[in-house]
Amino acid sequence: MAKTRVLVVDDSALVRSLLIEIINREPDMEAIGAAPDPLVAREMIRESNPDVLTLDVEMPKMDGLDFLERLMRLRPMPVVMVSTLTERGAEATLRALELGAVDFVAKPKVGIAGGMQALARDITDRIRAAAQAKLHRRAGAPHAWAPAEPAAAKARPASYSRLSTEKLIAIGASTGGTEAIREVITRLPADCPAVLITQHMPPGFTRSFAQRLDSLCRITVREAEDGERVLPGHAYIAPGGRHMRLARSGSNYLVAIDDSEPVNRHRPSVDVLFRSVAAHAGPNALGVMLTGMGKDGAAAMLEMKRAGSFTIAQDEASCVVFGMPKEAIALGAVDEVLPLARIAERLQRRLAESGGVAHRV
Repeated sequence: MAKTRVLVVDDSALVRSLLIEIINREPDMEAIGAAPDPLVAREMIRESNPDVLTLDVEMPKMDGLDFLERLMRLRPMPVVMVSTLTERGAEATLRALELGAVDFVAKPKVGIAGGMQALARDITDRIRAAAQAKLHRRAGAPHAWAPAEPAAAKARPASYSRLSTEKLIAIGASTGGTEAIREVITRLPADCPAVLITQHMPPGFTRSFAQRLDSLCRITVREAEDGERVLPGHAYIAPGGRHMRLARSGSNYLVAIDDSEPVNRHRPSVDVLFRSVAAHAGPNALGVMLTGMGKDGAAAMLEMKRAGSFTIAQDEASCVVFGMPKEAIALGAVDEVLPLARIAERLQRRLAESGGVAHRV
């Protein structure tokens, strides 16, 4: 079996050496070279034709994002960004994912050597996912996060006094999920039922992700906080590095956030969210499994379906990585398999059929 050939691009000699060591320890991949800046990387890509690129966000001579934009336009290839755990790093990472990067790794600000070794399995898993990724050309990538219609004040949902029998949407995603989530929730109306979202992300990134989505959506999007009410017209994103569950107090849905052990090696875990939705919302819930590597969420989506929830999985053709949806489909946990572009419309039609929200596509 041929090894995945990886080119490392980073201006830090220490990070380059650490990444090379981590990659070369794996039997199914090899670091074929390292470049200190995008100009050197450009020549190495031409000469060695790597399968995957790891790319630092901030570098001399040419910014990593500028290089990525040119690369995805002229020579598209799977890219894993290496980002710093800062607000600026989070914004740059979201921009990179918008431009076509498959995934990212958040490198520590201090204790680089020990921190990178601790992240070794995560790094190599993301490289494997990138090697399998299906690249989707984004004709409008530089403006992909622009609102679809002129910015306006968000419409307030008709009522916040609905009982816990109100409908609820739960979404799970991993590799490629930031763009897939955007595609779905920017199409939902202001009076949509509450949306709970678990996207595999480390701490420090989900707040920026929520703010970015909030600027585009008719619903209000926020990073979830422990104990807050779950309201119609709102989307709640699991905080990076923490589990999010649906809970209930009397007639009200609540968000519960905790730091319990990872599930399926993930925290936040889609299984954790979906299992709680099955228990507390059952037939009032709609579940959506989007692109991602692995099997997180599949077993709990089956619990949702058995509890009466309506479930959808993204189809293989539109997935960046057809892992999590494939596992859910294989378990018999999915009612319908749809292209990404049709999921929001199907959610609205299902809600209209059950009286959950007006049908407006």
